[in-house]
Amino acid sequence: MNPSSPQAKEMADESMVRNLAAQAEAIWPQEAGVFARFEQPRVALDVGCGTGEITERLAEMFPGASLVGVDLEESHLERARARCARFGARVRFERGDALALPFRGGEFDLVVNRHMLQAVPDPARAVSEMARVTRSGGRLHLIAEDYGMLWAHPTPHGSDAFWQHYPPRYGKAIGCDLHIGRKMFTLLTDLGLREIAVDYIVVDTLRVPRETFARIWEAWRDGYTDSLVKATGEPREKIAGLFQELIDCVRNPRGYALWNLPLWTARKP
Repeated sequence: MNPSSPQAKEMADESMVRNLAAQAEAIWPQEAGVFARFEQPRVALDVGCGTGEITERLAEMFPGASLVGVDLEESHLERARARCARFGARVRFERGDALALPFRGGEFDLVVNRHMLQAVPDPARAVSEMARVTRSGGRLHLIAEDYGMLWAHPTPHGSDAFWQHYPPRYGKAIGCDLHIGRKMFTLLTDLGLREIAVDYIVVDTLRVPRETFARIWEAWRDGYTDSLVKATGEPREKIAGLFQELIDCVRNPRGYALWNLPLWTARKP
């Protein structure tokens, strides 16, 4: 299938929706404890909100807060509006670009961004924009993925070779930094933020149900195989086969798989 065809785009979009749901299910039980450290915000912003999986959870956790979700994908925003309709005017969604947020400076007490920075061409600018719209004393909460922080064993051909070899090539081809997670301390420091801290969300086969974890990597396989083939020139059968080995490892009762997610928090002085 042509990766740029309407059918391919529809399949990629559906895999992203499945991915967002499975990731929220896997990550929220650990992530909620980080949010619980913050005082209740008056108004919060979810940048790259997707289908509203986490916006909904934040609205439940912070019943006194108003929330705004922004995303570039209108189809995702439609799902988010339906998901959060029960909150009424307290939660709203609008189309917006993380590289040029359509808000005044210092407008939000809490700015959240998850699973996006590795997928934009200028993550430093995106974080700078998020810091700009955060009020003095407000907090940033950022999950910045890093594709050097994944393991799986046993796999017939060695999954570490997959994670260490292909993401850098793919990131270079699409103009994104798939190792942004490890660079966040420097980036946040250079922006003058304070109280910088990192928690690691550990998605592994001991803490997360195997089937939930497998659904994440299945969505990655379905959503990114064709793009990886195009970016790397590798045969589709090879890329799809390596993904399947990783998924099989997750489901293997004697297998261990790990996805470490750096969750960075900081305060704006």
